[in-house]
Amino acid sequence: MLAAAAEQLFEHGLAGVTFEKVALRAGASKMTLYKWWPTPGSLAFEAYFHAVEETLAFADTGDIERDLSSQLHSFVALLTGAGGPVIAELIGAAQSDPALAEAFAANYTRPRRRLAVETLERAKVRGQVRLDVDSEVVVDQLWGACYHRLLLPDQPLEPPFVDALLANLLRGIRA
Repeated sequence: MLAAAAEQLFEHGLAGVTFEKVALRAGASKMTLYKWWPTPGSLAFEAYFHAVEETLAFADTGDIERDLSSQLHSFVALLTGAGGPVIAELIGAAQSDPALAEAFAANYTRPRRRLAVETLERAKVRGQVRLDVDSEVVVDQLWGACYHRLLLPDQPLEPPFVDALLANLLRGIRA
């Protein structure tokens, strides 16, 4: 069902994810979908996350610069590909769909933030990041900047932006 919902989402956007269309594509009943997801938006979000989870994995090589660069480049590649319009639409829809907003926070933003913060905290222990650096703020600076360029596209969201973002940030937080 998640694969069918993801296909609908990436092909037709959020409006393409209805319980009827997903059930038809998955060969399942609409009642099954209603049982597991409160709204088509929450189904769409879970399908999106399921489809991109591997792409957004966070490596821990022991080198904070390499790990941040790898993760942010993967993230930007997703946002500049088929995932960008979808995530922008999901963010917009979450503003008026409480079930989607909760699914988004519980399954995407909070866990992803936690992974990034944990990575930065390990880098502090290794002496790669100053101990007084607020890891939550660093997450906002890095990923927030990418979301900003996705949602307000007056500047390009591209790999050189990631490199410049990291260069500017790491000059200020390196031990």
